[in-house]
Amino acid sequence: MLEGYKDVYVFAETRDGKIQDIAFELLGKGREIADITSSKLHAILVGYNVSKEAKKLIGYGADEVIVVDDKCLENYLTEQYVQATYHIINERHPNIVLIGATSIGRDLAPRLSARLKTGLTADCTKLEAEASGALFMTRPAFGGNLMATIVSPNTRPQMSTVRPGVMQKLHYDESRKGEVTTVKVPFDASKFKVEVVEIKRENKKQVKIEDAKILVSCGRGVGKANLHLLEDLATELHATVSGSRAVVDDGIIEQARQVGQTGKTVRPNVYFALGISGAIQHIAGMENSEFIIAINKDKFANIFQIADLGIVGDVKKIVPLLVEEIKKIKAQ
Repeated sequence: MLEGYKDVYVFAETRDGKIQDIAFELLGKGREIADITSSKLHAILVGYNVSKEAKKLIGYGADEVIVVDDKCLENYLTEQYVQATYHIINERHPNIVLIGATSIGRDLAPRLSARLKTGLTADCTKLEAEASGALFMTRPAFGGNLMATIVSPNTRPQMSTVRPGVMQKLHYDESRKGEVTTVKVPFDASKFKVEVVEIKRENKKQVKIEDAKILVSCGRGVGKANLHLLEDLATELHATVSGSRAVVDDGIIEQARQVGQTGKTVRPNVYFALGISGAIQHIAGMENSEFIIAINKDKFANIFQIADLGIVGDVKKIVPLLVEEIKKIKAQ
């Protein structure tokens, strides 16, 4: 480690005062890195009325939770959150800082790295560390055609944003002991140029694809006219429908349901890849699914290289038969 810099810090993202899953995922990887580097793992918890959530972060692996609880942090606003997080990092001199590659993290992290005068590796899908404290940050590059591993040998902290759904959180341990430290930040309110006037929430009952246990995902091989076949299968399996970039570009599936490098990373129990060829950009977003079932007319399709079960055939013919069989089994 560079002299004066130590430990691993994770930004614990919150929304409406509740810690998001990405924070627990980062703590899982942070715990692994901290153990390898003989360091401590700290969580930075920033928000309003969030102090009560600190114990959860300890249960998921943190040795210390640093809390900044202030009314001005009630809603995410860039300057307020940057000032709070920068104050902690600038005082503590961490060796590594991990932030989720969410809409909040992607806004916060680059501004932090600029003020800290250090590098930032964005949208990482893999992190590895050496006992010396060096962090190896891997992310897709050149349109997802190769994976680039990036190091930061001369500046600290080593900063990375990590895609949700990539890292695995630890099992919650209620008996874990840790320290909760409350920090008062000397905010410069003269720089607060933005305020929240109104919040409108979209009323959606559909499960987020990153939270779904079963995903029925379609590629261009399905087509808009046959989307109802996937929806029938999803209904019978209590699954969620998603898709590749191709069907998003064609207007068949909304962007929020896109799986892949430019979409979302998912890790369901079962992933149906229907009419999906298996471009590396798509595979990067779903290869960690527990069980992958692929149906494609092309027996040489890349998706079969990672599928646990592959069926060579026409999706339009096979899916209706599959739905009928599921109905028969459920009727027994």
